[in-house]
Amino acid sequence: MAVSGLIMLAYLVAHVAGNLKVFFGPEEFNGYGHWLRVMGAPVLHHGWGLWIARIVLLAAVLAHAVSAYQLSRRDIRARPIRYAHRRKGASYATRTMRWGGIILGLFIVWHVLDLTTGTVHSGGFEEGRPYQNVIDTFSTWYGNVVYIVAMLAVGLHVRHGFWSAAQTLGVGDARRERALRLTANALALALTAGFIAVPVGVMTGVVN
Repeated sequence: MAVSGLIMLAYLVAHVAGNLKVFFGPEEFNGYGHWLRVMGAPVLHHGWGLWIARIVLLAAVLAHAVSAYQLSRRDIRARPIRYAHRRKGASYATRTMRWGGIILGLFIVWHVLDLTTGTVHSGGFEEGRPYQNVIDTFSTWYGNVVYIVAMLAVGLHVRHGFWSAAQTLGVGDARRERALRLTANALALALTAGFIAVPVGVMTGVVN
């Protein structure tokens, strides 16, 4: 759970950095989209680097989902009867990890069908023109709602997940707890704000 989560966190950091290139105009953003398909060249064939990244990410998502299911079953077996009172001190992010994971799983499917395959894309999907495709998606109310809700779930998930992964991997202790929590909060805030900035940019006309 911890290792797969950190792999996905590294991907999110890289992904939000790439997404923010949309504010530099279509030439730079479309150029970034092209680079994703030629990264690793000339050692790797066209598109191989991107597919390697996709396979690693898919493996991490599946490992994370399976681990979450296994931990949930262990938790139920350990205490089949619920506590009479909810545990104090558990944050909102902690209490919503399971539902947040389900929301993000559904979002990933929609996001791929929207901006990768174009299957559910709202406009005329154009291969090799991600800038225009992004504008099409965020020119619809439902595209904005789905994306923003999912990114809020990302923030909550990262906030608790980063700290939890540190504990699992033995990095956390009493001395580092404050620093780890501040790092988790900063990462969650930066990722959420960075991702949401794109649809907001389209809605306000900054990206057009």
